[in-house]
Amino acid sequence: MTNVKPDFHLEEQYANQGLVIGVDEVGRGPWAGPVMAGAVWINPALSSSLPSEITDSKKLTPSKREYIHKALTSLNIAMAVGQADVEEIDRLNILNATFLAMERACINLQEKMGGNIQTILVDGNRKPIFKVMSEQINRIPIINGDNISLSIAAASIIAKQIRDSYMCNLHSRHPEYGFNRHKGYGTKFHRLALAEFGPTSHHRSSFAPIRALKS
Repeated sequence: MTNVKPDFHLEEQYANQGLVIGVDEVGRGPWAGPVMAGAVWINPALSSSLPSEITDSKKLTPSKREYIHKALTSLNIAMAVGQADVEEIDRLNILNATFLAMERACINLQEKMGGNIQTILVDGNRKPIFKVMSEQINRIPIINGDNISLSIAAASIIAKQIRDSYMCNLHSRHPEYGFNRHKGYGTKFHRLALAEFGPTSHHRSSFAPIRALKS
């Protein structure tokens, strides 16, 4: 799939049903920090003006993600982010917390746009479970969606950019953990810092490596 570039065909496929947005999450795997989701609506009239580099955020360097984020902002692309914090992750489990972050992102985007979303293209193989938004809204899981849909790819970049910024800010409060380097993922540096300093309130107690330190 390395040569696949996201395009607008899914958005066009569902456009006759109303507003079509893309949603993606970042931060399911880390041991610390929130899980975040991005939601993006791309005006079809602007689809040809998008940066050609838009793709799965994991394929992009930090500088390239920042460039795309600024370009999307300058085009007035409708974007929003939602998050579920560590307490919610530990209470609900990471999957349900991810769904919550996605729903919050969609609600935030809908409020920004002042219009009702009809179709949500979601990266992954699961239809997200929402508690507040109408069941009438199509929620369509797209496997490898951030490599297929421009809206999902853009959402992945927005979510990654905002979460990375959050973790860098967290680093300024807890520099010994190196959050600016690993963004909360379980790297060797992170493991060694946990062994020396123990977990913070920003670590996910329900995740096995953190739970083991607290037992």
